[in-house]
Amino acid sequence: MNVMWSWTHSIRAVFRRLDPALWKASGYNPVVLLGQVSQETLQRAAADPRYLAAYRRACEVHDAYLKASPDSIGSVSASSGKPMLAAYFSMEFGLIDCLPIYSGGLGVLAADHLRAASDSHLPLVGVGLLYQRGFLQQTLDPDGWQQERAPVNDFHALPITPLAGRDGSDVTVTVTLAGVPVHLKIWRIDVGRVELYLLDSNIAQNADPGHREITSQLYGGDQQKRIRQEIVLGMGGVRALEELGLKPTVYHMNEGHSAFLALERIRVLMQCENLSFEEAQAASRVNNVFTTHTSVPAGIDLFETGLMHQYFSDYCSETGVSFDDLLALGQRNRDDPRAPFSMAIAAFKTSAYRNAVSRLHRSVSQQMWQDLWPKLPVWEVPITSITNGVHLPTWVNGDLAALYDQYLQPDWPEEHQGAETWGQVAEIPNTELWEAHRRRKRRLVAFVRERAGASAIARKAAAAEVKRLQEALDPEVLTIGFARRFATYKRATLLFRDMGRLTRILANPTRPVQVVIAGKAHMSDGPGKTLIREIVEHSRNPDLAGRIVFVEDYGIQVARELVGGVDVWLNTPRRGEEACGTSGMKAGMNGVLNLSILDGWFDEAGEATGGWAIGDREPYSPDRDDAHASGLYSLLEDEIVPLYYENREQGVPVEWIRRVKQSLSYVSANFNCQRMIGEYRKELYEPAHQAFVEASAGAFRQPRELVSWNRFVAANWPQVRITECRVGDNSAVLAGTAVPVRATVELAGLAATDVRVEAVVGRVGAEGQLADTQVLALRPIEEQGTLVLFGMEFMPLATGRLGCSVRIGPNHFDDPLTRPCNMPLKWADES
Repeated sequence: MNVMWSWTHSIRAVFRRLDPALWKASGYNPVVLLGQVSQETLQRAAADPRYLAAYRRACEVHDAYLKASPDSIGSVSASSGKPMLAAYFSMEFGLIDCLPIYSGGLGVLAADHLRAASDSHLPLVGVGLLYQRGFLQQTLDPDGWQQERAPVNDFHALPITPLAGRDGSDVTVTVTLAGVPVHLKIWRIDVGRVELYLLDSNIAQNADPGHREITSQLYGGDQQKRIRQEIVLGMGGVRALEELGLKPTVYHMNEGHSAFLALERIRVLMQCENLSFEEAQAASRVNNVFTTHTSVPAGIDLFETGLMHQYFSDYCSETGVSFDDLLALGQRNRDDPRAPFSMAIAAFKTSAYRNAVSRLHRSVSQQMWQDLWPKLPVWEVPITSITNGVHLPTWVNGDLAALYDQYLQPDWPEEHQGAETWGQVAEIPNTELWEAHRRRKRRLVAFVRERAGASAIARKAAAAEVKRLQEALDPEVLTIGFARRFATYKRATLLFRDMGRLTRILANPTRPVQVVIAGKAHMSDGPGKTLIREIVEHSRNPDLAGRIVFVEDYGIQVARELVGGVDVWLNTPRRGEEACGTSGMKAGMNGVLNLSILDGWFDEAGEATGGWAIGDREPYSPDRDDAHASGLYSLLEDEIVPLYYENREQGVPVEWIRRVKQSLSYVSANFNCQRMIGEYRKELYEPAHQAFVEASAGAFRQPRELVSWNRFVAANWPQVRITECRVGDNSAVLAGTAVPVRATVELAGLAATDVRVEAVVGRVGAEGQLADTQVLALRPIEEQGTLVLFGMEFMPLATGRLGCSVRIGPNHFDDPLTRPCNMPLKWADES
């Protein structure tokens, strides 16, 4: 019942060895396995000392892991001396293949976040929804068109537990939807030391079939269903934690789907602490964390004002908050009363801490959301970045793990952040590493043949096609893998742009290449389905027989086989639209070399992984498609294929294996989830926790005073202005020589401590823009009535033309990264 078996080889082996065929048939689900295994099999295992020894080892590993940190939930924060607990809200969690309550990378990342939190003893609980039907199960019809069906999840045949009260009845919470109470049952999944709580509306207490359908399927239905799901997740999730007696000090929104949690927290603070709407908003904002994963506006949930009124008029009546004020939390332009409510904007406005999921994604996000901080330069928009990672013990294949057990430090599964640990990869003999990979490749070929053949038989394909698929691929041939969601921006067919050239590469008689492709399109994504059909058509080309295979129903198990068994991992998104792309990390940790556009995480890693970059760092435009396709073919023809087939010693491609070792050591050390979770803890969770400890002190004295002070500043702000600004004497200066900056400010009754006066200094570029910019805080020097002189000396260290401007804003915050949206700001050149 604890899904740590999903990432612990020694525990998973106990189930697999009991009955390998049944383990596979169960969908790798130990609950189903143990419910169906014969008594004869159990008695045979009980009499087998080898099995009993493996069982005892698994029990020891399990017990030692869980006992290592018995007080992980509610452990003490070093900074405040008070218990920290982070609540992680996500619309989807991709924990295990037999529980398909995820659609893709967002859910798999959320699951890895929980696993890494468990490994790191981070006090954290997860909150999500328990869907009755899986996201979608994909099959292809005879013409290659994607068909979908939603398999029903049998909750009682899964490693999940309904929570029961002292009287044995189910623990439930209630939310009100358009005036009607909706009841939600709470289930729990144990993820190592972390607990994940899932809400289920499909219970008898809900008489309305529409309410029972709220948690029927992830991302299914219309806007009515979507807003209901997100209210249940955000507001119902907060109530569930309260019902369970859990008191989070940090609330983490994994994407904007859960932003309604901020409204529930505001309501509770207003009701329980007698705070005003503005005070409750200020108090709750300080410990909300928002992670954005979206790179394109089309990926944002928007709700029309009429729909919002339908579901939140009761909220406004209960709290006394005006509907316009509530709408403003999610509107980009408050002056437009018809502007829709954006879940992402609501998350930005109600969170003090906001992060993107790679460095490049931070820049993209800053450009996307600059108008929420309209007077800040793009580079200063307060969105930080924490590059995603993947949970290494989950994704490293068993053959590689066995090698690591021999050649790395014994504690490598726990201490997999250190470069010292991964430096020992160089000591693994080339022949052993190559043979381990060949085993995974043979396993992949067998897996693909079996799966593709079974799919062909199920759709009643011709005998010739069934035979072709059952004999597809060759374990000795260079194999490219491409697997991801079939959104158009990922350019799944870029590889097929010039079929003549590609055919010459794949069908080369002495140095052939083969491609394995997998992925699903969203149910309503016609263009994505068209891409799948196009690839299937290419796979049926007689000139490429067995060289291109599309694997149906991409999921966690398919991903495991691919990232462990292919030779090259291909990724071809439009640059700037792939927020991170963790599949390449999984491949790199298994010694698979990346061939990718410089986007997401690969923009940071690039050739340091031992792989190859397609194109450069220019912004994407449609005319880049041909150039990227040509560059992809050239890399294959001139570098990748020769490197794989040539310069072999004892059958091992020496230079290829050198790159494999580089990938294993670099990607494992730098893009694992332990690094990621450590950054979340240090940079976001602990500061947010400490901020809430301070905000809640003295019956929330701090936010009460802040709102009062904000009103005072706002009343005087129209008269505040910078009357004069001087930088040096406008003559040339020597680098390293102090340059004075002075600004005279009309404070209009405000105190000098009420404002923050800053000089923004940088080198002037060819087009007049500032580069290498720094922000310097000016100190009050002299007061003359309401005029205050601010100044400082700074030392330019760079040569060339220097530019400088001065600005003033209210002294709202200590950390620039927590700037509120739409904060007042005036520059020296404003009248």
